[in-house]
Amino acid sequence: MTSRTPVPPEPAVALRDILAFDDSGTLRLLLAPGGQDVGVRAVAVGDEGPAQPLDGCLVLVVGVPAASAGAAEPVREAARRGASGVVLRDAEGEAAAPEVLAAAEESGIALLTRAAWADWTDTAALVRSALACARAGSGEEGAAVTDGGAESLAALAAAIAEYTGGAITIEDTRFRVLAHSATGPEADGLRRSTVLGGRVPEWRVAELRRSGMLRALWTSRDVIHRAADADGPERLVVAVRSGPEVLGSIWAAADGRSLSPWAADALRRAAEAAAPHLVRHRLRESGSARRSELALRGLLFGEGDARTHAWSLGLSPDAACAVVVAERDSGAPAGDRTLDVLALQAVSYRPSVRVLRDGDRLLVLLPVDTGRERDVLGLARELATLARSLPGRVPVRAGAGPVVPTALRARSSCEEAALIVRVLRERAARSGGVDRDGKAGRDDGGADGEGEADSARYADATGVGPSLDIVRVLDAVRPVWESGSGPVHDLVRADLAAGGELVRSLAAYLDASGDVARAAARLVVHPNTLRYRLRRARERFGVDLDDPDTRLLITLAVRLTG
Repeated sequence: MTSRTPVPPEPAVALRDILAFDDSGTLRLLLAPGGQDVGVRAVAVGDEGPAQPLDGCLVLVVGVPAASAGAAEPVREAARRGASGVVLRDAEGEAAAPEVLAAAEESGIALLTRAAWADWTDTAALVRSALACARAGSGEEGAAVTDGGAESLAALAAAIAEYTGGAITIEDTRFRVLAHSATGPEADGLRRSTVLGGRVPEWRVAELRRSGMLRALWTSRDVIHRAADADGPERLVVAVRSGPEVLGSIWAAADGRSLSPWAADALRRAAEAAAPHLVRHRLRESGSARRSELALRGLLFGEGDARTHAWSLGLSPDAACAVVVAERDSGAPAGDRTLDVLALQAVSYRPSVRVLRDGDRLLVLLPVDTGRERDVLGLARELATLARSLPGRVPVRAGAGPVVPTALRARSSCEEAALIVRVLRERAARSGGVDRDGKAGRDDGGADGEGEADSARYADATGVGPSLDIVRVLDAVRPVWESGSGPVHDLVRADLAAGGELVRSLAAYLDASGDVARAAARLVVHPNTLRYRLRRARERFGVDLDDPDTRLLITLAVRLTG
């Protein structure tokens, strides 16, 4: 029987080093009974099962927040199985439950929380990258490239330059320069332009794409060589990866001298050493984006402190603003990217615009200067019109909320914009694609024949008129209707259960102001058929259509029940 040599465990990394690596604020230390030098060997998810060993692990407890007393037992269980610490979800604005703090103190286990704006995937990636970065700096292989362990990408770029003999740039996948080594006097024009501009010029990216070099870079795990040509000196490049995911690339250019014979090997090791740093960069960016998203959501939905949210978004709390809501048809095909395109269009409308994706809706916060109030409706029109020109022609309706005097009142503008969209949607449903003039509307080409004019797809409060107040009234009276009883309630409930023919007939009759002939034409029935249905309503349910209160109640009931 062949014996297998046991694999030694990974060396432990001090908790303080993990916290130092986290410059995005994802983790917060609440308690460390054993001190911050407690060793962490790996990251584990708390629901991996009772048989999973947790020796030296930092355990992510996904199920319960730190504010819940129920988190105390997972903390004790992790400690019993040898974990170094646990990470709980932070409930924004709530302190950790006393029972949880006591459990960590008694068990001697470190207790941390994950920021409300972060997610567990990013948290796990952060801890793994911190472990890898610390180990790369302390190992012999890492020291060969980083000269004892680079503490930053700039130091790493300088170390790579020394070992390759070239000028180094470390870039993300959007070709932005994250770090670079010193630029010599004989550096080529492309390097100078890239370093000074902070990113690779667009013409260069296009050239790399056409030549197929970018495809080779993103798919290869080895160093790629580009010979010197009229555009620049010899270059080596390698992709930086975290597992299968590409995080960026490292470029080495001959800067007035030849690259060293071992430059390619040094780049391979450098890519491994750079991966944790690029993960941290990506987490920092995604963390910033999530914090902005949470601030914008809080401002638009009235959650938390509005003034703090405005400052977080880089907006003056006293600045006038308005909200545009663009809603996609709920029947859009899977994978539809209409709202993604509209978001890009909204952001390009003005640098100060902020955009939030909320399911099938796009919420756009637009700061408004004095005299530019019409820009709000203009943006709504632009988004609705653009949607009609995209492949798939997914219907989008856009509502322009009112301009409010301060960002602190953005919620009211957002709510009104959403109501305007609702009015547009309900109008379209009632009219069956007929516009306000009673004519079948067409878009720019009229090819799809959907029969809804562009002008019926966007509006502000003036554009929808009294319908906006009607929607508010209906929302207010809905609880009264649903809890009531009487002849009209009996009629509506019984008839809707049978298919709703009588309710539709009553609605057409009331919409036609009691004109039987006009209502019958709309229903496509003979006037005598409609008269029979109206008589049946009176005889079977005791509903008197000559009574104005009854007519009002039926009108409300029809609108409330759709």
